[in-house]
Amino acid sequence: MKAGIVGLPNVGKSTLFNCLSNAKAQSANYPFCTIEPNIGVINVPDPRLNKLAEIVQPQRVQPAVVEIVDIAGLVRGASKGEGLGNQFLGNIRECDAIIHVLRCFDNDNITHVDTSINPVRDKETIDIELQIKDLETVDKKLEKVRRAAKTGDKAAQKELVTLEKVKSSLEAAQSVRTIELHEEERNEFVKPLQLLTDKPILYLCNVDEGSAITGNKYVDAVKEAVKNEAADLLVLAVATEADINELESYEERKLFLDELGLEEPGAARLIRTAYHLLNLQTYFTAGEKEVRAWTIHKGDKAPQAAGVIHTDFEKGFIRAEVIRYEDFVSYGNEAKVREAGKLGVEGKEYVVQDGDIMHFRFNV
Repeated sequence: MKAGIVGLPNVGKSTLFNCLSNAKAQSANYPFCTIEPNIGVINVPDPRLNKLAEIVQPQRVQPAVVEIVDIAGLVRGASKGEGLGNQFLGNIRECDAIIHVLRCFDNDNITHVDTSINPVRDKETIDIELQIKDLETVDKKLEKVRRAAKTGDKAAQKELVTLEKVKSSLEAAQSVRTIELHEEERNEFVKPLQLLTDKPILYLCNVDEGSAITGNKYVDAVKEAVKNEAADLLVLAVATEADINELESYEERKLFLDELGLEEPGAARLIRTAYHLLNLQTYFTAGEKEVRAWTIHKGDKAPQAAGVIHTDFEKGFIRAEVIRYEDFVSYGNEAKVREAGKLGVEGKEYVVQDGDIMHFRFNV
């Protein structure tokens, strides 16, 4: 599962990526510094994993991860091939969610591709390019569906109604994620098209250090512009995060954060937000050899969760032994949880909950 960092050139995308990943993307004050997308596999900060490791004292600890992709900056006309348009749009299509970085700070030393600071305009620039590309995709699909609908195909006629609705919304500069559709319409007719503006989105307002907690007039304008979207919004001083990232010791980083009035690096909040944006959650396995966080989709059932460890676990699934995280911490170990009758034995229909500690029984 990938989240793609997008935005206009020079808004802080590669600097952000460097904060999140050990892979050092090039960062410079000119457009198209990032040409090939940089990919980082990034640990998801989770205090629960640390607590389990403290109790179990395993030989190793393995956190959950999420892929973050740093994509080249887009400019007006990208949908028609301007700049690195086609490549940019293709890279977005391969991502499961979008982190849209908006410049919300003044700095005369960092040029803006449109010469002035206006994050709402910047957002609309990218929105329009993505909407134009989606309109092309929908129009191509509509050609086929209209032909099938004319023959009396009931399913095609149903699909036609949905796609016409999507087309008219895109023509009105409305992103697909904001269109009111029945779940069946979205899942059957819209999701298979992998439309760019249907992807979950997080707007990241890149601010100066002094605005990291309170925000500023630019952030307020973005909040107003996206209030009717099904979107998350996060305020982050990316340059400051980069400075924190360069400090060697935990004590130095903690002191820097305290001076800013922050409890933790914003990068940690961003990674967790991206994880949830991708509709992901975590379950744990805990033993002497390893305490590990496993990534699954929200709503996954026990056999699917087992399959993340190994496909044989899913094929031969018999049952799952489940301990709630709170019970494990409260009682202190698995044996005491069993004694207290707090260990659940669950079958194939059990929907895994975030934080479950699981052990699978299977037969191959």
